[in-house]
Amino acid sequence: MPPEADPNQLLLQARNGDAGAREELIRRFTPFILAVVSRATGHFIRLGEDDEASVGLMAFNEAIDSFRPGGGSNFLTLAETIIRRRLVDYFRREGRHRRVLSLQALENETAATVDPLGGEEINLVNELADRRREIERYREELAEFGITFKDLVKASPQHRDARDRALAAARVVAANPLFSQYLRERKALPLKALVKSMETSRKTLERHRKYIIAAALMLMGDYEYLADYIGQSKRGGQDA
Repeated sequence: MPPEADPNQLLLQARNGDAGAREELIRRFTPFILAVVSRATGHFIRLGEDDEASVGLMAFNEAIDSFRPGGGSNFLTLAETIIRRRLVDYFRREGRHRRVLSLQALENETAATVDPLGGEEINLVNELADRRREIERYREELAEFGITFKDLVKASPQHRDARDRALAAARVVAANPLFSQYLRERKALPLKALVKSMETSRKTLERHRKYIIAAALMLMGDYEYLADYIGQSKRGGQDA
């Protein structure tokens, strides 16, 4: 396919079954697709690394088949709308909180090309956006302590008793102004004071150090959604 081929001609050929034209059209507009997905998700998207990129590529391919020449609509406008719509579908299906669709990106969607989002969908997008912002903020705060989400997966206590003890230690740190100040300033647990307060062994605290710090930071911070994961809802208090 010659590189100077007209995009409109490529689109026509792709719709008529020319696989090479379709591949060239998708290749040429990949930067456009990634830009739309990045704006919609609120973070930089990498081809081959982020699932959302694949969703965008498939949506663009769908737009090629859906476009009706002479129908009065612009192909790229249609493609952008379908990409955003498929991202909404993706997040609803996957139920993921680490990557969400920004409401601002959806507000530009034109009612002329697809039906407008319903109230339930908008509420879902809003909640996912709030969760994503919390997760990003929490990730950045953990990074100040040299902790990553991968570390937390490895450091999470396997047995409920151990987890309960670690969470109890985190609550003590979060509730005590001196302990929480020590944690923020020194980026470490006040182990000596914590051992005395809880009558537990230093070894136990050190074993679950990262988990305790992460839980304490979550309780000390304004994490309305994430606190639910450790049974300390900011909306309804501590779970029973």
